[in-house]
Amino acid sequence: MEKELIDAADRVLKSCRSRGWTVATAESCTGGMVAAALTAIAGSSDVMDRGFVTYTNEAKNEMIGVPMGLFETVGAVSEEVARAMAEGAMKTAGVDLACGITGVAGPGGGSAEKPVGLVHIAAASADKTIHERCLFDGDRHAIRLVSALKALEMMKSLAD
Repeated sequence: MEKELIDAADRVLKSCRSRGWTVATAESCTGGMVAAALTAIAGSSDVMDRGFVTYTNEAKNEMIGVPMGLFETVGAVSEEVARAMAEGAMKTAGVDLACGITGVAGPGGGSAEKPVGLVHIAAASADKTIHERCLFDGDRHAIRLVSALKALEMMKSLAD
C-alpha cells in the first residue's frame, strides 16, 4: 500500500483519537481502499469501526439506506448519493465520522455527463456533511488512489 495513503490514514486516526471519535467508511469505486488504509495501522481498532463496500445500488440501499429513488433521479455517481452514503454509514454504524465515495474509475463505463475520473466524495460528522466533486486523471489505480486520499483529507478536516 502506498505510503502517502497510510500517512493520510494515520493523520485521520490521530485526529479522531484525540476527540474520542469512531469512524466508518462507505466505498464504491475505491472498493475498500480507505478502510484498508485505516486498518493497516496497528492499534486502529480504537477508532475504526467498520467499512461498507457498496458497489451496487442495491448494496448501497440495503447496507446503508441510500434511497433507491436517488439512483433513478440523479444516478449512483452524484453528490446526493455520496452524501447519503456518508450519512448512512455514520447512522448505520453509530459512529462519529464517515465517508462516502462513488465514481467512475474506468477504464470503461464513463459517459459524456459522467466521464471516467468523475468521483463524488462526502464526509459526514454529527455537525455537518461536506462534499467535493472531483475529476481525476489517470488509470483506474490512480483514480482510486487519489479518491481514497481525498476522502481521508476530508475526514481529517471534519475531525480537526
